[in-house]
Amino acid sequence: MRALLAFTMAVLLAALPLSALSATAPSEVPPDAPPAPTGTTASEATAATTILVDLETETETGTPPALPPHLRSGAEIYAAFREGLADSECTEGSASARWSRHFAAAPLRLAEKDETLALFGYVVDAVRASHLPTEYALIPFVESGYKPEARSHLGPAGLWQFIAMTARNHKVPIRAGFDGRLSPVESTRAAVRYLKTLHGMFAGDWRLASMAYNAGEYRILGSLRRSGQVARSADRSRLPGLSGITQAYPRKIHALSCLLQQADDDPEWMAMLDRPVARLVAMPLPGEARQLDRWARAHGLDPAHLRRLNPAYAGGNVVRRGNDPMQVLAPALPPVHAMPE
Repeated sequence: MRALLAFTMAVLLAALPLSALSATAPSEVPPDAPPAPTGTTASEATAATTILVDLETETETGTPPALPPHLRSGAEIYAAFREGLADSECTEGSASARWSRHFAAAPLRLAEKDETLALFGYVVDAVRASHLPTEYALIPFVESGYKPEARSHLGPAGLWQFIAMTARNHKVPIRAGFDGRLSPVESTRAAVRYLKTLHGMFAGDWRLASMAYNAGEYRILGSLRRSGQVARSADRSRLPGLSGITQAYPRKIHALSCLLQQADDDPEWMAMLDRPVARLVAMPLPGEARQLDRWARAHGLDPAHLRRLNPAYAGGNVVRRGNDPMQVLAPALPPVHAMPE
């Protein structure tokens, strides 16, 4: 148990910038605190001791310690996803066996990779804020494997794999030095806005709306019209003129949904998921910002991590056009408390 506590403490410390630890730690180190490692300040050692005490309290009371507001639990993200599903039925045979095999690694990737889990949380939040089913938060798994930098040789790019024309139609900026399709902030805002339109257009049927996301709304509307159907009672198997990729799109999403729901039967998977990760937020870049690395260091953030989250900025350079507002997706900064006088 002590080994588990020590491991969890290390994870928490890794997620917290040293500046945040020293800013929020008590002013005195308890007399029974473990010796600080070389290069560790007294306030950092105090913060580590406080976390360890909280974890020991959890084992005695069964109540998880509260995370600071700039962090969140992966289990909390997953619970929000589950609560927002429009179709949580995953009985035997309800999910495509083919697509279940194809996406079989997705649950493990979500549980293992902090960046994927944090990005998933950001998209789940955006989808739920627009009162949409969280099935839509699985689209980036289908499109890009939740990789902001993903590019297809056919032209689509980013988490949501927008082609240039669709991106511009949805006000995603593309210009020299900045491709908004590779910005999780710009592309997620546009994708959720588009999905909200499609969701209303197709009578709240997430399956039809996701097919329209893949093929375009006019193609789905035309297919409905030719088959003599309306969205609220459509039989998707009777829609003519649609590609196999479009027909399979909702099956892919449902297979992914069921894989995640079935994974939570595995205590080991849930234990992997239940760890603190960064809460990602959109932050404005001030007018004088010219390089992501410099801005990251000024805010106590990892420059390499920030560049991975924001591949829209070519080479990490901030290229502006006029007074256009610029934003980055970044880990929320820890709260700064006033130090006692």
